[in-house]
Amino acid sequence: MIRVLIVDDEALVRSGLRMILEVADDIEVVAEAETGVEAVAAVARHWPQVVLMDVRMPRMDGVTALREINRLPNPPKVVMLTTFDRDEYVYGALRAKAVGFLLKDTAPRDLIAAVRTVAEGSAMLSPAVTKRMLDAFAGQQASDIRVARERLAVLTDRERHVVRAVARGLSNGEIARELAMSETTVKSHVSRSLTKLGLANRVQIALLVRDAGEG
Repeated sequence: MIRVLIVDDEALVRSGLRMILEVADDIEVVAEAETGVEAVAAVARHWPQVVLMDVRMPRMDGVTALREINRLPNPPKVVMLTTFDRDEYVYGALRAKAVGFLLKDTAPRDLIAAVRTVAEGSAMLSPAVTKRMLDAFAGQQASDIRVARERLAVLTDRERHVVRAVARGLSNGEIARELAMSETTVKSHVSRSLTKLGLANRVQIALLVRDAGEG
């Protein structure tokens, strides 16, 4: 059973998310929280595997709460909820190691699939969401092009092809078909690339590739 904590300052949003998730027989909503402060306390109390957390909240925003949660032993996977309406918190959340983002109007089946994906240890990277996110922050990342390209230079040519595909939101299977390699090989390239680049997940790969102007 996947244990989930829902964090949002709007009761209606929390209720809607709970109703969607509890349809799945392998997901259990163990608690809800209204603020970032409550979220950190709820994680310590209930030890969920996945946290769905609003980016904007009173008392403590989602980015600050994410950093606090990641200081706990064996922290859960945190997926940020957002509307992406010029949200100034999103880039900070990525740097704070959020494993993914979901729009608040995400379709129910996609929400459930995202929770399962994250619980299995993968980052949740949707092509549509990623494009909107990266486009929104293209301007402020422009000054980092040189540094980003220097970081990517540690990768082999093959690894670079793979990370570019990751940045486009392709799954391992799709990358394997596109680059004519096995899915196991793709996973190996992604894993090695994350280690070489000092990154936590596929979302951060997408940001770095975009910083380098290669996305």
